[in-house]
Amino acid sequence: MTPEELSELIHQCLSAAAKRGDIALNAEDIPQVKVERPRNREHGDWATNVAMQLARKASTNPRALATLLAGELEQVDAIAAAEVAGPGFLNVRLSSGAAGALAATILEAGSQYGRSDAQSGSHVNLEFVSANPTGPIHIGGARWAAVGDAMARVLEAAGAQVTREYYFNDHGNQINNFSASLLAAAKGRPTPEDGYGGKYISEVADQVIAQVGAEGGTDPRELGDVEAQEVFREKGVKLMFAEIQESLHAFRTDFDVFFHEQTLHESGAVDDAIEKLRKLGVIFESEGALWLRSTDFGDDKDRVLIKSDGNAAYFSGDVAYYLNKRERGFDQCIYMLGADHHGYIGRMYAMARAFGDEAGPGKNMEILIGQLVNLVRAGKPVRMSKRAGTVVTLEDLVEAVGVDAARYSLIRSSVDTTLELDLDVVASHTNENPVYYVQYAHARTCAVARNAQEHGVSREAGFAPEELSSAADGELLGTLARYPEIVAQSASMREPHRVARYLEELAGAYHAWYGQCRVTPRGDDPVEPSHVARLWLNDAVGQVLRNGLDLLGVQAPERM
Repeated sequence: MTPEELSELIHQCLSAAAKRGDIALNAEDIPQVKVERPRNREHGDWATNVAMQLARKASTNPRALATLLAGELEQVDAIAAAEVAGPGFLNVRLSSGAAGALAATILEAGSQYGRSDAQSGSHVNLEFVSANPTGPIHIGGARWAAVGDAMARVLEAAGAQVTREYYFNDHGNQINNFSASLLAAAKGRPTPEDGYGGKYISEVADQVIAQVGAEGGTDPRELGDVEAQEVFREKGVKLMFAEIQESLHAFRTDFDVFFHEQTLHESGAVDDAIEKLRKLGVIFESEGALWLRSTDFGDDKDRVLIKSDGNAAYFSGDVAYYLNKRERGFDQCIYMLGADHHGYIGRMYAMARAFGDEAGPGKNMEILIGQLVNLVRAGKPVRMSKRAGTVVTLEDLVEAVGVDAARYSLIRSSVDTTLELDLDVVASHTNENPVYYVQYAHARTCAVARNAQEHGVSREAGFAPEELSSAADGELLGTLARYPEIVAQSASMREPHRVARYLEELAGAYHAWYGQCRVTPRGDDPVEPSHVARLWLNDAVGQVLRNGLDLLGVQAPERM
């Protein structure tokens, strides 16, 4: 019996009692019943405080309602015991057969176990990374690449339709500075003020020159600075962005849409968005500029849309881009931004409200802020890249620890906390390394299955779930049962790190179970039903580990 099935059973008992008139409740008064694993396992397999929640509405006291429910539940074969505790908690112990049946449920569901339709009907635009195409992805962008991709996978597992989007910042001074840096490198000049340094600048400049030559064009070094810089702008940005895409793909992070900021200005989308706000009566003119009255919607000050010189302010692009997303049919627009964007939240939320939308967690617009990543090796900070010069890049991290360890390590901590990665630990093959610990657990389930086959233990012999009756069996089954709830929580709370932490908990429970329970007989002893039942449980663990690692974009090796 899964927690969801137990929740539904308790709901049915409450509905039946209400229908009989045993409690003063209407059907609409009975909520979805939440069951949780009790901290002290001596109290049972599952616990609920639903009696305490409903007692007042039912015109009774919590213990009386819990006692009524306990009596109803104990009439069900799958329930071994139901006991009332404290002011009205209800502790439930499943029969070993009902608890053990979960192993078969997991294996029948396969890769679908843990998936749900909790967010079915939601069309989510998830924008993440969106680094300027002026250099390789730095370590902060790498964190968003891993977390954003895992977020998309978790949301899809909860039933949402997700579009992964990268906002390509190809409009503004940063592109001018980038192309000027390429020109300077090509002509052997110092890096310009506000320009970009690092070996990669020379590499991209050389690629531009080679590409122009292959196309039969004039070497840009022979052109005037204005004309040459335009060549470096056109070709250099494309080359840099192609490299970014290649790096992200190698990191198992792909996007459905690459949206070019420049198109907002070229298509008239900025003007259209401003006109819509004008019709809504939320803009005004002052000091020769056009402003959004964002203070009416929670911002700390009003924001300029068109500057006094007639040029669009940077914020006007944000306005047009958000409206574009909503007009494309997205009912939830999630922005994943770096720590330096914390000041954007107020103005962005105010802008969404000015359009008549809701802003905040789970609303039409939601902004997540990620904190910094610090790398340490041999006890010392790692701050410089051989190629980028001033920052550590995604490629540097992958070269040091590999894709699996990099992704897992970046995902497993909440993004609202600064992350410190010890490269020596993350690259190690020890239990101190969380990704190794989880992957090894999966490899062990595969090794146990291979060993079982060699000893004649096969799931084809049938499944006797009541054989999973030991305390270790029960602990492992209880951990497995929580996986769907973890996935749903991770999606609703936008916290994919919950999946990683759960997998570590499951790996720990499995390793402990492995040390106490046998899947194969000793010596020449015959194969018993308990051996077969535990093979089912072993394989169920492997399935859940694979499912969870897949949500993180991390491989589940069969041998290590």
